[in-house]
Amino acid sequence: MLYQEKSEMLPMVNAYRLKRKTLFFAVKRIFDIVASFCGLVILSPLLLIIAICIKVNDPKGRILYSQVRLGKNQRKFRMYKFRSMYVDADERLKDLLKYNEVDGAMFKMKDDPRVTSVGRVIRKYSIDELPQLWNVFKGDMALVGPRPPLEREIEQYSDYDMQRLLVKPGCTGLWQVGDRNAVGFDDMVQLDIKYIRSIGVWQDIIIMFKTVYIMIVPNTTS
Repeated sequence: MLYQEKSEMLPMVNAYRLKRKTLFFAVKRIFDIVASFCGLVILSPLLLIIAICIKVNDPKGRILYSQVRLGKNQRKFRMYKFRSMYVDADERLKDLLKYNEVDGAMFKMKDDPRVTSVGRVIRKYSIDELPQLWNVFKGDMALVGPRPPLEREIEQYSDYDMQRLLVKPGCTGLWQVGDRNAVGFDDMVQLDIKYIRSIGVWQDIIIMFKTVYIMIVPNTTS
């Protein structure tokens, strides 16, 4: 595992140096707008097919699932995903917390009984995340960045963990392109801090290429 002891954590991010990367963040934002718009247009037939499949699989529920997340500097926004769970998923969560497979401020359960049959397929190929292109276009998120946390999650954050909120959250990142099912909360934080400390154009490009590859050839163990 990446995270061993508190003493092995990466140094704190230099927030002042991060703020000075104005040109990079301007270019990153322009690219995010263009890429998300093109993605929404090009993928619109696929999005329609997925929407129909979700509705046929579970007619009672909505096609999209939205949830309040926290972005840069704890700014609240509503994140969108294709609904991959049954309509009562949030209510059932409290009964499943005891089966959480990771430590820390995050819930993960490999064989989550709340996931629908269509949900399992779109999750395997990360297709459920595609509506987040709208969040990127609006400016809530970036294509690449840390996973946006829930409000209840940051209640357990340390000052070190809060560094994840120094930049916009992303649709994909270092932990998503790794073996994310084997990565716990502390490991995820370490990967996010590593990303923020070395944030740059080439790192984003590499992560995006890896993301596309994983969507085409997903990890069979996930």
